[in-house]
Formats: sequence, structure tokens, C-alpha cells
Amino acid sequence: MDCFRSLDEIPQGYGPTAVTIGNFDGVHRGHARVSRTVVAEAHSDGLKAVAISFDPHPALVHRPDVPHFPIMGLRDSLDLLDELGLDALVLLPYSLDFAQETPEDFVRTTFVEGLGAKKVVIGADVRFGRNNSGDLDTMKQLGEEHGFEVAVVEDLSTDNDLTELDAKDEHRRCSSTWIRELLASGDVDSAAHLLGRYHRMRGKVVHGAARGRELGFPTANMASDSDGLIPADGVYAGWLHDEAGQRWPVAISVGSNPTFEGVSRQVEAHVMGRPHEEVEDFDLYGQNVILEFVAHLRSMVAYEGMDALIRQMTKDVDDAWRALGYDPE
Repeated sequence: MDCFRSLDEIPQGYGPTAVTIGNFDGVHRGHARVSRTVVAEAHSDGLKAVAISFDPHPALVHRPDVPHFPIMGLRDSLDLLDELGLDALVLLPYSLDFAQETPEDFVRTTFVEGLGAKKVVIGADVRFGRNNSGDLDTMKQLGEEHGFEVAVVEDLSTDNDLTELDAKDEHRRCSSTWIRELLASGDVDSAAHLLGRYHRMRGKVVHGAARGRELGFPTANMASDSDGLIPADGVYAGWLHDEAGQRWPVAISVGSNPTFEGVSRQVEAHVMGRPHEEVEDFDLYGQNVILEFVAHLRSMVAYEGMDALIRQMTKDVDDAWRALGYDPE
């Protein structure tokens, strides 16, 4: 899959194309449905399938005082969009000046002149252009003016494909906002249902305080600049993928560890089930790994003394085995 970081990088005559647009934060099941539709529409007419997105995320530009962390890093987003069969992703530089483009100018310069769009695939609630003034009717009108068809994709929502998920509001659609809420509450199982896969973090394993090793539970500590939204504080069952491509069962701790004072928030994973003779040689330091969150086991609490903490950590490992479908016995 090609990745163009501006309209200037798109080769002359790159189209004709079938195009969609979105932030694709998390590349969840709703994004996947739209992307597959674009690919199908493109293949049916001999077009290239292209997604348009923005960098940085518009929320960072319009609300710079409000922290915003992507659900996943760019590398994982690119990999997933590539797996969906897209031919290209156009990452347009987003700024306040860019946000002032009218819907008409945006469609003309990007869809028509930049990509030679013949089909545009969007959701019914699409908004684009200055002050989000462009909508589905606008896109259809511009399609008539510039010679491209508009196809509308139905949302994944609690009305159809997501009926088994509880939602505060009826008719809730699959969205990055909903996934963020679920991760913030520790509900990684429901988040995985919306994502279509386990939520993940990617980053380098760095040295920590070695308290886990001292207690008999050595951990791989994720660097503070790791990609991926950190879920709520607590203990989780999951998987760790190392650089060699091997998958390891893990118990993951997220939080500041209230049993110890002065410990900043961190994500660390205890690899379970290693043969005893491999413990000393098993070294993940410096590796770039992927952590997948499968199930929330408990919230983070403080314990009185090391014996109580060790008993709880032993139970956490057993619970993690069970959550991953194994009998710890």
C-alpha cells in the first residue's frame, strides 16, 4: 500500500480511484466495513482504492489543550489498512488554515484533481470542509458536478451487528469514541468486539525498578513513548509478541502500583509459563514488542506487606491462564 503525506506526493495521473475519508483511529470494524466496500467498488470498475485521512488528528489542532492519544500508532494503522486491500492512504497535513477550506474546494482539490475520483464511499453522517458544513447531500451534489458516484455504507451499530453490546444510548454506532470509553473503563473485551481484534500497544521494553524480579515475577516494562492507548489501571490477561514473532502468554499490570510509593504510571507484562531453565536467558530488553489485552482481571489496589502482594500476584497468574483458555493446574 502506498502512503502519500500530501497531495504533492501523489503521482500525476495516479487515478482513477474509488475514495473514502475518515480519521481511522483504531481502524475498527466500522472502518473495516467502509474500507472493504471501497476495495470492492474499486475492483468492480478497475479503479484504485484510496483512503484519505489527516495528520495530526483534527482534535489535536482544534483542541490543543485537551490531551488526545491515538487508539493505536501509525504503523499498526498502516498495516491494518494494507491488510484490508487498500492501494493507498493519503495523510493530509491538518492545520487551522487547512480546516478553512470550503467543502467544494476540498473535494475539488483532493478528490477530483488529486486522485481522479470516480467513486466516493462514505457513511451517512459524513461531515467535511469548513466548520463541518459539508454533508452527504453536499457530497452527492458535488458528485454530480464532478462526475463521481457516491455510495453510502450503513453504520455498524447496536441496531444491527452490535446488538450483544450494552450501550448507554440506543442506536449507538461503532466509533473510536466508544472504544476510548471502553478502554478507559478497562473493558478490553467489549473494545476488542468493536475493533475486531484485541486492543494492542507497541513499544520498546526498557529497564524498570526490577521489583517484579525480586518478588519472583519478572516483567517486561513498556517504554513511556509506546504507541497505543493505555487502558484503565488494573491487571489484565494478554499476549506479548516479541521481535522473533513468538507469542507469549502474559499477565499485564497497568498503573502506578499503589503498594510502592513514588512509582509513576507504567505498563509491564509478566511472561508466564517459561520453562525454569530458560528464565535466566530470557531477555526482552531493547526489543520492540506488541502487547495485546485480552481480559480485565482486577483493579489496582494496595496490599499490606510483600506476602499479601505475592499471594495476589500468584492468583493473578492463575486467573490470566484461565482467561486465555488454559488450566493453570
